[in-house]
Amino acid sequence: MIKKAVLAIVDFLLFSNLFIASCAVAQGLVTYYLLRVPADKYVLAFLFCSTLLIYNLSMLLSKPKEPQKSPFKRVRWIFSHHRLTISITLIAALCIIPLSLWYLSIQSKLLMGFVGALALAYNFPFLNFNDKKIGLRNLPGIKLFLIGFVWSVSCVLLPIVQIESTFGIMISLSETLLLVAKRFLFICAITIPFDIRDLYQDKLYELKTIPVILGEKKAWIFCQALLVVYVIMLVLFTKEINPQVIGLVLTVALTGWLIFKSNIKKNEYFYFLFLDGTMLLQWLIVYLTLFIGRAPLF
Repeated sequence: MIKKAVLAIVDFLLFSNLFIASCAVAQGLVTYYLLRVPADKYVLAFLFCSTLLIYNLSMLLSKPKEPQKSPFKRVRWIFSHHRLTISITLIAALCIIPLSLWYLSIQSKLLMGFVGALALAYNFPFLNFNDKKIGLRNLPGIKLFLIGFVWSVSCVLLPIVQIESTFGIMISLSETLLLVAKRFLFICAITIPFDIRDLYQDKLYELKTIPVILGEKKAWIFCQALLVVYVIMLVLFTKEINPQVIGLVLTVALTGWLIFKSNIKKNEYFYFLFLDGTMLLQWLIVYLTLFIGRAPLF
């Protein structure tokens, strides 16, 4: 009975996309901690609501003909809780309005307007390709990099733009690009296993993802290579090896191990809880290193 109740709660958090929205908040916090700047609660709230909105809209727009026959528990859960999903999506949309109108700077609004349009175009069929209406995700090889771009811009560039416009604190272009590039690599690395899991389905729907283009084995190698490049950039462009750097390297090592252990046969909890959970883990480890390094907490 207890196990069933716990599983129902986990299903709700994962499949309603509340968990992935929390991961977005965690990634925003990582940016603030690394920059040693107080976290902006309104930016974090915007990240939470916008992620929740985009992910739910993505699922609703890609509704299969017979969702209850889907091999994925996530799809079956979402469309068996259709009204709940729509309600959560509407609440997220309503919360975004005051957050964006009253608390985000003009620069931040323009940035997130562009990112939001890209995120919606990911699933919305507005392009003509081979006499078919498709979204950006259907363009060969673009899916992975679009996801990495949207996440890294939202969780790194948005906080930086808001910091500069609100507090007048200028973050150098080199530091900004480095933070965005490293986050891009990290997000892409944890996204590839999802595409490998969906390899056969993507082939069926003619989605040219990286695993479909490269093959499963080369996709695994590419995935680990992204993490290696991340670590090289982290160490190479760091003036001193401090607890935060060690913590980030540890996060990458654990992420690499989880990716190595993942395969097509793993259930959905492994991907949505553990792989996506590495974004929360990164925040937790960076937060703990602030104590070790005796850095000020905000």
